[in-house]
Amino acid sequence: MGEKLKIEDIVINRNLEANFKEEVISKMAKRLQEKGYVTSDYEQALLKREKEFPTGLPSSQPIVAIPHANSDLVNKTTIEVATLKTPVIFYNMGSVNEKLEVQIVIMLAISEPHGQIEMLQKIVGIVQNQELRERMLLSKSNQELKNLIVQALA
Repeated sequence: MGEKLKIEDIVINRNLEANFKEEVISKMAKRLQEKGYVTSDYEQALLKREKEFPTGLPSSQPIVAIPHANSDLVNKTTIEVATLKTPVIFYNMGSVNEKLEVQIVIMLAISEPHGQIEMLQKIVGIVQNQELRERMLLSKSNQELKNLIVQALA
């Protein structure tokens, strides 16, 4: 069986300050690289993919984006969850010209190709749960946010 996401491997980034989606993606990718989860090429792959295939998921506020890149650039499976201090414009995954004001970013770094689909399905569960998204945004600590994510992915 593939590599499973471990609780200690969930990276939390509360109240991230950024003005543009590229800045959000770069800051998050650099953090994953510093922790050894992804290769140095991961950030560029994310930025390139975001241009071609936007990752904003339309919903009521708060809106989520799920940037991810190929599994061959991942050393160890993780997800990084960031709540943004102020909303940042991402584009709609299904309607690439539609701007979305994103406040939660869930960056997937999955080391096995087939693991990505399973994780995306779980993330969609988070996206569809407005109360959970609001609680994520209002969480008072990294641990509180991490607990919400762990419960949602269980």
